[in-house]
Amino acid sequence: MAKKLWRLILCLSLCFCTGCEVNPITGQQELMLIPEQQDVALGRKYAPEVEKQMGGRIPDQGLQDYIDRVGQRIIRANYTRNFEYHFVALNHNSVNALALPGGYVYITKGMLKQLTTEAQLAAILSHEVVHIVARDVSAAISREIGIEIALSAVTSKKTSGGILMATDITHQIVGLRFSRRDEKDADLGGLDYMVQAGYNPNAMAEVMQMLQNMQTTRPIEFFSTHPSPENRVGYITERIQTRYYNLTGLKSGEQDYQSGVLSTLR
Repeated sequence: MAKKLWRLILCLSLCFCTGCEVNPITGQQELMLIPEQQDVALGRKYAPEVEKQMGGRIPDQGLQDYIDRVGQRIIRANYTRNFEYHFVALNHNSVNALALPGGYVYITKGMLKQLTTEAQLAAILSHEVVHIVARDVSAAISREIGIEIALSAVTSKKTSGGILMATDITHQIVGLRFSRRDEKDADLGGLDYMVQAGYNPNAMAEVMQMLQNMQTTRPIEFFSTHPSPENRVGYITERIQTRYYNLTGLKSGEQDYQSGVLSTLR
């Protein structure tokens, strides 16, 4: 009885906190079922489980520091909500990147091996940061998992049942699928973010073209959760040509990426 009452109180309290908010990436009002203050709790809860399920962190602090420096450069240059951001490289061979609510961004070893410049790394990280800022991850959790289930797992005690629930939900979070509209917004928003941070925007088109080429020979994990909108490379290139065609001095960072990442992964 007490358990049912607790669930009822939780649901009622969430109803009073929910509503519409303005998406800072698109400027449009959107329905959001999870209050922003819960993003940090969700991210903090599931981050260790995500790392565990995806092979843990790559055991090289220099590489981790490099990934984080690039990510923090993006954060400093843009509006990114008042979260503490964490950028982590995972020891997993899939070609993937993902984000958790509240400022957690992950990129896999498999993805890192496919990139060739720091600007390409910045393109992937910026894309994922935009998903966090737009709260696409929180919206997907509320839509595909359920707000009550996700938040009850956050507040549950460390019982065997609670741990099992968190592990199962983490598996679902890793597989959350964004909409094509979310993906296009993250592409274009990420493009703006990386330029603000001083990176060459052409790297975004390079990355997406490379991933699409790989997709033609075998399924890429990135596209299983980040579905490719129609003419992805086309609209990215158009944005670059119309908005950033005359910019100079932006960083590509091929040598930095070679020494900071690729030399370690060989």
